[in-house]
Amino acid sequence: MSLTIYPAIDMRGGKCVRLLQGDYDKETVYGDSPFDMAGQFAADGAEWIHMVDLDGAKDGRRVNDSFVIEAAKKLQNVKIQIGGGIRTETDIAHYLENEVDRVIIGSIAVSNPEFAIDMIQKYGSKIAIGIDAKNGYVATHGWIETSEVKAIELGKRFAEAGAETFIFTDIATDGMLSGPNIAAVKEMAEVTGKNVIASGGVSSLADLKALAETKIISGAIVGKALYEKRFSLKDALKEAGAV
Repeated sequence: MSLTIYPAIDMRGGKCVRLLQGDYDKETVYGDSPFDMAGQFAADGAEWIHMVDLDGAKDGRRVNDSFVIEAAKKLQNVKIQIGGGIRTETDIAHYLENEVDRVIIGSIAVSNPEFAIDMIQKYGSKIAIGIDAKNGYVATHGWIETSEVKAIELGKRFAEAGAETFIFTDIATDGMLSGPNIAAVKEMAEVTGKNVIASGGVSSLADLKALAETKIISGAIVGKALYEKRFSLKDALKEAGAV
C-alpha cells in the first residue's frame, strides 16, 4: 500500500490557519485565501487536499463551505475532502452535489452513530469517518469535549458497517511537530482492516517514511510542517512514493 499525502487547509474566518492541539486560542494564520493555497498544493502535485472548516466544527454548521466548493469546481486535477460542521445529510449532499469528492463525518458519528451508518450505506466511499482521540478516547466538537467511547471500538463498529476510510487524529500530537503516534494509527488500521489516514504530528520526511514503511497506513495529512517549511510538498510526495 502506497502512502497518499493530504496537504491540509484549516479554515477559520475565511483564512488558512493552524491551531495548536485544536486550541482555538492558539491560532497561527498562514494565508488569506484557502482557494489560492489549494491551487498551490494542486500545482505542486497533490492528488488529494484535506480541508477543515474549523468555524463549522465549533459551531456545528457549515461556515467556510464556499472556499471548499470553489476548490472542488475549479481545480480539476486534485480531489477534495472536507471535514468540520457536517451534522446532517443536507450538509453531506451540499458538498457532494458540488463536486467535493469525500465528506468526513466526525462528532456526529459519536453522538449519532446510526445516522453515520445510514450515510455510509447510502454514499459509500464518499464518506470518511473522522476519529479524533485523546488518550485513546474519542474527542468531539472541535476537540472541546472528550467522550467515554474508545477510538478503537468506534473504528471497528463503523468498519463493520461498511466504512472504507478513516481519518485518525491523535490530539496530543496535532500541531506539535513532535511526530505522529504511529502505533495508535497502525492499531486502528489493523483493527478496522480499512484505509486509515494519519493526522497530526508529522514534522519531517522521516515521519512520512516511517508511516509508509508500515505498509498498512494508507495516507498522511500534513499541515504545519508544510507551512513552517520543514519540507516541501514535492519532497513529501517523493518520500511517500519511495518506500
